[in-house]
Amino acid sequence: MTFETSIELLKFHNVAYTIYALLIISVIAWFAYNLTRETKARPLVRIPFYGYIAFLVAMGVGHHIFTYNAIPWVSEDIMRHHITPDKTFEIKVANHQFNMPKKMEIKRGEKVFFDAKSDDLTYGFGIFRQDGTMVAQMQVNPGSRNDLLWTFNECGEFDVMSTEYSGPKGNSMHVKKAVIVTGCETKGVQS
Repeated sequence: MTFETSIELLKFHNVAYTIYALLIISVIAWFAYNLTRETKARPLVRIPFYGYIAFLVAMGVGHHIFTYNAIPWVSEDIMRHHITPDKTFEIKVANHQFNMPKKMEIKRGEKVFFDAKSDDLTYGFGIFRQDGTMVAQMQVNPGSRNDLLWTFNECGEFDVMSTEYSGPKGNSMHVKKAVIVTGCETKGVQS
């Protein structure tokens, strides 16, 4: 099981966590039911309860162990020192403004390295779809290394926004359609 985009991953986790939450709610209901009973549960009857709790813990931990490799950016982030990016973009941030290429054109599947530097405050560098959902983001701290290695597996035009609070002026840090990813097939035509 692998996910190409964060949207696919989010849909999967929504289903998994909904089922998990319902199971946990069933534990609370079971506990509440036993509190209202006139006869107290005997020690032998408590064994299934604790077994169920152990099952929930194993299921929750197991879910994360078995899906961490399915998240597309985990292995890339772990092995990044062995990866040579296809493109590198330098982003400088100061006085609540991004100083970066006007249009960052990328082909689907390319590994892109965003190297960001802040001269004054802590900012964020977030890449967003046109519907407002986030693709990727990083914090940009002054005086430290701030970089993001990302493989774009979906095509489209993406906005760049600051994802950190840097004062009231930070709300205007929004560059529309700054990242353009091409190379996807649409209706039999290659873009």
